[in-house]
Amino acid sequence: MPRFNALGFGFLAPAMIVVTLFFLAPVILTVFFAFTNMSTSTGITGGEYLLTQSSLREVRARSVSEETVQKLESTVYAVDEAGLARLAAARDAATADELAALHGGAEFTSRREMERALKDLRENRIRSTRDRKTLADLFTTSVMDERFQTETEFRTALSAANISEPDQSELVEVAYTGWTWTTENMRLLFSLDSSWRYAANTVFYVVLTLSFNVGFGLFLAISTFYLPAPIANTFRTIWFLPRILPPVLYVLMWYWLTWDTGIISSFMGLFGVSPRNWMLDTATNAWVVIILINGFVGASLGMILFSSAIKTIPDSMLYASEVDGANRWQQIRFIILPQLRWPILFTSSYQTLSLLTSFEYILLATDGGPGGATEVWALAAYHTALNNYGGNLQYGLGAAYALVLVVIGIVTSALYLRFFNFKELVSKPRIEQ
Repeated sequence: MPRFNALGFGFLAPAMIVVTLFFLAPVILTVFFAFTNMSTSTGITGGEYLLTQSSLREVRARSVSEETVQKLESTVYAVDEAGLARLAAARDAATADELAALHGGAEFTSRREMERALKDLRENRIRSTRDRKTLADLFTTSVMDERFQTETEFRTALSAANISEPDQSELVEVAYTGWTWTTENMRLLFSLDSSWRYAANTVFYVVLTLSFNVGFGLFLAISTFYLPAPIANTFRTIWFLPRILPPVLYVLMWYWLTWDTGIISSFMGLFGVSPRNWMLDTATNAWVVIILINGFVGASLGMILFSSAIKTIPDSMLYASEVDGANRWQQIRFIILPQLRWPILFTSSYQTLSLLTSFEYILLATDGGPGGATEVWALAAYHTALNNYGGNLQYGLGAAYALVLVVIGIVTSALYLRFFNFKELVSKPRIEQ
């Protein structure tokens, strides 16, 4: 009968918290960001309302009247309460009172006219021309290049500029500098030629590297299985070094090997071959190096897993096969490989998900070069959201790239479970059924 064990649930609680914080929460945030236009320019919190000259180009593309556009482009200087208050704060109250008495409620279409109004002051004369120019700007009523913290403040300024209500709604949408909900990221993602290039690079990278990881890992595990234990352990330790080395140091070793001043060029120079960068000289060279860098790391993990699995095979099965006349290849094909279905499933699924989402070795080795030839999907997400040359980090578009990887990872895991017949692998032995 099923029982609820409060103590067991308590032991599981920390694991559930970790899963929520480090798995569910990032996925939820990725979905959230993917459907926003968040970027460096919008920020991740709220936004302000700001119309600039570049905004007018988008305004003209919308159903905004030409009269409204002309009003936005023109600057009116109004001697109103707001302007007088700014003058009192910048100069003094007496100057503001005298200007209000002379020109209160007046509007001027140019700064020169506003400067003349300030020049009319007698009791609080403003003698400096530079000061009059500066103070004249206090009375501008243009909404251009002025920041408004709330929509209400922005609409009030638009109403003061005699902008019609329908045009105000369009201007509010254009002027908002914060993030908004949008599906534009997904449309843009699949309309860019670069996205399809990243997808093709990712498929090429994952298929070749995964084949190397699993195939070479199996080869190392089986080869060392038939060696004496001291020699086998030595070889396994050597092949496991790429896994335990820091990625920066590991890639630096490949630099020493492939640079134009590296080991390969120095050796080839003995035969009259000109020095060249064997990592970045061509796209083919870059892919070969990347696959080898990631391949040796993945193969070392596969070697350890497969070696441990092979050691669990009963010796009686191998001895019996030798009595029946089986050679080494027949032992591998009919005894060892069938027993490795579960380790191969785990290694393949783990390595596939890891290769889909990891990019640190590519970033350190080629950074997607030469000319974007080795830019994979995950690296494109990183460059888009966190590190690009343009300076405007597009968090929403980068999250959309990442969301596609999440979906592909889930689908790939389901296919692996189906292909390897997961239910049969975890079912009870037939003798117990």
